[in-house]
Amino acid sequence: MSIRSINLLTRQTIPGSLISIIGINNNFHNRYIYFSFKHPHQSFKYHHLSSASLSINFSISKNVHYKQQPYNIGNKVHFVQNHQLRKFFATKTNNKMSTNYSVDNRGALNSLDYRIYFKNDSNGKIISPWHDIPLFADKSAKQYNMVVEIPRWTNEKMEIATAEPMTPIKQDVKKGALRYVKNVFPHKGYIWNYGAFPQTWENPNHIDQGTKAKGDNDPIDVIEIGSRIAKRGDVIPVKILGTIALIDEGETDWKIITIDTRDELAGQMNNVDDVEKLLPGLLRATVEWFRIYKIPDGKPANKFAFNGEAKDREFAEKVVEETHQYWREMMENKAGEHQLDLKNITLGNSYTINDEQAKQFLETRPASNTVEPNPIADQVAIDKWHHVKLI
Repeated sequence: MSIRSINLLTRQTIPGSLISIIGINNNFHNRYIYFSFKHPHQSFKYHHLSSASLSINFSISKNVHYKQQPYNIGNKVHFVQNHQLRKFFATKTNNKMSTNYSVDNRGALNSLDYRIYFKNDSNGKIISPWHDIPLFADKSAKQYNMVVEIPRWTNEKMEIATAEPMTPIKQDVKKGALRYVKNVFPHKGYIWNYGAFPQTWENPNHIDQGTKAKGDNDPIDVIEIGSRIAKRGDVIPVKILGTIALIDEGETDWKIITIDTRDELAGQMNNVDDVEKLLPGLLRATVEWFRIYKIPDGKPANKFAFNGEAKDREFAEKVVEETHQYWREMMENKAGEHQLDLKNITLGNSYTINDEQAKQFLETRPASNTVEPNPIADQVAIDKWHHVKLI
């Protein structure tokens, strides 16, 4: 495949600019849109859209410098084909995703005090993302709610604060400092959207028969492999494709592999084998990432149950159901002692509080938009690429 006669003007845009883009592939009957964005904090993003004839006007929402020149790239084209034009507009001109939840950022960004609280948009009430958001977005369709803690390609190690009232998202702390995951060549930050399933719990008092290790005392972890970069605090509907079982410092740490049900590939992905077919190399890269990501911090390579083999959808769904049952037992005081916070506003149990009580926890911190973000201590260290060798 070669692409020719694709010429776009090089120019600087400003917010609100309308840009017309036309790209033509002369070697095929179809015409293609082929373009790229370049921004100081973003890499090029390529899209390949086909139609009998396409001309696009779209609005730029921030300063963007874009450039395109004629290309002839032989047979080394690796574009995802047949994106729908409506998908393009949904991802490029409308960043607001449909959701029943929103977030309230509190405390100074990049500080030990920074928190992301959750609200139910239908009534404005503060909720716990762990306990009040249901596991299922649509149980009959086997669609699950994923709480996004860490967007793809970011380094901040954000997590649900399971021991704090209303369980907001916060940045993990090690030795009194905010934790950032290292970039281990060839990866940049997290290589998927990363988060957790609500209303699940990996029971530290239970030894899994398959992994021979106890649970890690957290909601079960989820990776979402779709094309959209999510935002912290997004609650997105996902379908389960499979799982891998990380053994992290002697504890079972399931990683459930999912895809956003609204992604253009979601209809073609129904099991873990489909991941390799449609996104070749991603499963291997995922295992590699989890194996090596702690090595720059002086820790040994992580190990896996099942020799790092990804288990299928049915297996993964059973794991999630098991962790959901452990969460239910914990909420019913049947799980033994723990240091977790179980406050909620929807469950009607002994840990349920009212909206006014929930607000009090949020209001202990100022709104993030009223305080200056803390400067990042060492951005160079965060951006550094680390090269490791497994012995």
